[in-house]
Formats: sequence, C-alpha cells, structure tokens
Amino acid sequence: MDPLVDWVAEALAPMGEVTSRRMMGGHTLYLDGHVFAIAALDDLWFKSDAISNPVWDAEGCDPFTYDAKGETRTMNYRRAPSDVHDDEDAMRHWAGVALEASRRAPAKKKRKR
Repeated sequence: MDPLVDWVAEALAPMGEVTSRRMMGGHTLYLDGHVFAIAALDDLWFKSDAISNPVWDAEGCDPFTYDAKGETRTMNYRRAPSDVHDDEDAMRHWAGVALEASRRAPAKKKRKR
C-alpha cells in the first residue's frame, strides 16, 4: 500500500474504517464507505463543495486540477493543509470537513448494464 494511504488510515482509525481503491496513478479514499479524499500527484486532496470551499480558500488549499485534451479541468477536491501529514488532530479535523462535503453530495446513479 501507499505510505500516505497507510498514514491516513492510521490517523483516522478513531473516526471509522478507511478503505481505498486504486485509480489512475493514485487512490480514492473512503471513510466508512463515503469518498472523502484522493491520494494523487504525490499529495492528499480532500473532497470539497460549494459550502466548504470558503473554508478551504481561507486555509489556502488549492483546487485539484488536471489537463484533459489541452484543457485545464478541476474536480471538487482541495489540497490538504500541510499539517495533516504529521498531525493526527489536523488530519481528523480536515477529513471531517471533507466527509461532510461527501455526505452533502447527491448519490450517484448506478449504471444500467
């Protein structure tokens, strides 16, 4: 497993079970089944939404961007504050903000086969 994913799971153990799924060079992270973060581009990115964006902005957390066919696109994730990498309390706080954004997101419809 990825050391960053291992750290997140260890730090968030008091909040619930962290699981992950590999995705395009990184991991999607779940806390008790809710997507709350991604580990990609050598960093941790927390789920965000219109309600939590001002909180992330105040902390100086950049949005997740990527290039697709020559166009820069964004996803509803914000770079984690640097203190989450070595402070369990900070990790739990910011994961909680991300988890709330995840819970507010509309449920995805399952694809018909």
